[in-house]
Amino acid sequence: MRGRKISIGPEGSGTRALSLELLKRQGIDSQNVEFLGYSSQVASEKLLSGEIDAAIILIAWESPIVRKLLSDERVELVSFPHPDAYIALYPFLNKVVVPAGVGDLANDRPPSDVTLFAPKASLVVRNDLHSALQFLLLNAAVQIHSGPGIFRRAGQFPAAEAIDAPLSSEAIQFHKSGRPFLQNYLPFWAASLVARLLVVLIPILGLLYPLLRFLPAIYGWMMRRKISRLYGELRFLEDELAARTEAQDRQAMAARLDHLEQQANRLRIPATYASMLYMLRHHIDLVRQRLLAQGHAAPSV
Repeated sequence: MRGRKISIGPEGSGTRALSLELLKRQGIDSQNVEFLGYSSQVASEKLLSGEIDAAIILIAWESPIVRKLLSDERVELVSFPHPDAYIALYPFLNKVVVPAGVGDLANDRPPSDVTLFAPKASLVVRNDLHSALQFLLLNAAVQIHSGPGIFRRAGQFPAAEAIDAPLSSEAIQFHKSGRPFLQNYLPFWAASLVARLLVVLIPILGLLYPLLRFLPAIYGWMMRRKISRLYGELRFLEDELAARTEAQDRQAMAARLDHLEQQANRLRIPATYASMLYMLRHHIDLVRQRLLAQGHAAPSV
């Protein structure tokens, strides 16, 4: 190829950067070859017209340019030499084989298998991109690139390969177990909303769980306390009854007993604790009977 005219893509293009790197390994540079910066379309036209000697084109197999060049007898598809060495030196390359006759079976174009390179494309995101969007992008990549093709098996791509940047934790999880569970059953917006709510609710539930375990005991203590408070007042009345015998004291104590009974009747407690309330009323009645019995037993003046 020394002294030839070779199109390697426009300045700043990925085609040009890759071509220069690969040709450099073979000792080919601008000192011994005339490099031209044509686009893929222009390069194919000039190649067919004989204005240039060779062209390196980075383009999809499905492109009409590829089909046209493969089927034209004026153009020959050339294998790269030492493909395994290139793969070892450049891990971002895949070795692919163009089968004989795939361009035009009737005319046997190309006449033999040809070994080429396919650079790997990486889906790169910033490390602060939201995890839900990362899963959405990965799912779209699967839908677009997981089908079979001339150079790939079904499901071969996208692949979990870290070339220039490390795999994110979301990518590792996606390739290991697929999409998040919620996205399999809910629309994306709903799955994202539920996931956010779970992030907030799980710590809260972790704090509430110990409290919920003791809630029945706390509730029972509050119900018993309502009744125990009235029992305490009843106990004071009973102690006073044992110490006082005056008629006016007994009248005041009777009024206090009535008020205590009214308080007991106004209590609203669950049926589980109704037996304690009935016992309180019974004990109030016992103290009232004792008070009445003490009044009848008192001597008249």
